[in-house]
Amino acid sequence: MRSMGIDRRRFLALLAAGALPLGGPAMARDAGPPLYLAARKRNRRYEAVVFDAAGNDRHIVALPDRGHSFAIDARRGRAVAFGRQPGFFAVAFDLQGRSPPRELDLAEGRHFFGHGVYTPDGGLMFATENDYEAGRGVLGIYDASDAGGYKRLGEFSTGGVGPHEAVLMRDGRTLCVANGGILTHPDYGKLELNLDTMKPSLAYVDARSGQLLEQAFLPRELHRLSLRHMALDAGGAVWVGCQYMGAAGDRPALVARHRRGEAIQLFSGPQEVLRDMRNYVGSVAADASGRIIATSSPVGNCVVFWDAASGRFLGRTALDDGCGVAPAASDGFLLSSGLGALAGVDPAASASGASPSVANTVDLRFVLPEEADRAWDNHMRRV
Repeated sequence: MRSMGIDRRRFLALLAAGALPLGGPAMARDAGPPLYLAARKRNRRYEAVVFDAAGNDRHIVALPDRGHSFAIDARRGRAVAFGRQPGFFAVAFDLQGRSPPRELDLAEGRHFFGHGVYTPDGGLMFATENDYEAGRGVLGIYDASDAGGYKRLGEFSTGGVGPHEAVLMRDGRTLCVANGGILTHPDYGKLELNLDTMKPSLAYVDARSGQLLEQAFLPRELHRLSLRHMALDAGGAVWVGCQYMGAAGDRPALVARHRRGEAIQLFSGPQEVLRDMRNYVGSVAADASGRIIATSSPVGNCVVFWDAASGRFLGRTALDDGCGVAPAASDGFLLSSGLGALAGVDPAASASGASPSVANTVDLRFVLPEEADRAWDNHMRRV
C-alpha cells in the first residue's frame, strides 16, 4: 500500500513526547577511541561493519546488496544502512549486535538515495527518497521510537529532484537537503533523464512541519553541477561536494559552502588539482575541530583539504580509489579506498603557511595494507 500522507496522529504524538526538541542535537558521551561505520564487499558478500581506527572489526551486519551510507544514532548505539542508489533496502541494526537487524518497509513508488538522519532524541529517522513516478524528491519519515518499529509515517517534499544527502543543522530541527537535480527512474538504472533541465539546490526543511524554510540555487550556467554530499563546519556552515554532469573538458569548481541567507560560494583550488579531481567529489567530511574540510575524488585518486573559515586550499593526498573519509580521534582524518586500504592523514600539520599550490602534498601518517578480498564503499562515518 502506498504511504503518501503523514500518519499525523502518530507523528504528533512523537512531537508531544519530545521526539523533535527545540534545542540542538544531543551529544553522545565520550566512550574512548572512536569507532567507524562503513559498507564494504568482502569475499563476494555485502556487509556493514563497525570497526576501529586500526581496522579491527567490532561488529558485522550482512546486507542484501551493495550499501552506501547510514543514519547514525550514536547515543543509543544504533544505525540504519541504506542501499546504493537506486536503493531498495534499508537495514536497521544495533551497533554492538545486541538485537537482530531488521529491514525497513519501503513505500510503493519510492527508492532510497543512500542517506538518512535521526532526530536528536532518536524518535524519528528521515531518509532521502525518490518519488520516481512523479519525478520529485522526498524525505521519508520513519518512527524510530522504542515501540515504533521504523514504521513509515509519511514524507516531506524536498522542493527538488534527486535529494542525495540530508544533514541536521545545529538547531536540532532544521534539515538541509542536497537536491542533486538529476532525474532518474529505476526502470533505467542510473541513466540521467533531465541533463538539460537540471536545477540542483540546497533546501532547508523544518523537521516538525515539512515547511521549506529556504532554498539556495546555483547560477543557471552551472545547472549541471549536481550537489551531492555534505558536512557541517565549526561555524555551522554547510559544505557540499559536487559531481559535474557536463562536458568532460569543463572545469567547474566542485566544492561549495553555504550559509543561510547568502548565496552558495564555490571553491576551485589550484587548476591542476581541479583537473585531477575529474569533475567528481565522492565524499565530504569535517575534522573533529570543524576547521578543516576533506573532499575525496575516487576517480581522481586523491583527497583534497580546505580551510573551513576562508575556503583556502590546504593540500591534497594521493590515495588510489580513495573515497571514504571521516574525522580522526583528534587531528586529521581516517580514509578508506575501494581497493581495501585504510589510511590516516593530518592536513593541519602542513596547513600553517601553506599557499594554494599543487605542490602542497599532505603525506599519509599511516596506511593499513590493501586486502584483495575487501573493498570499502564510498562512505565512512565516525560513530
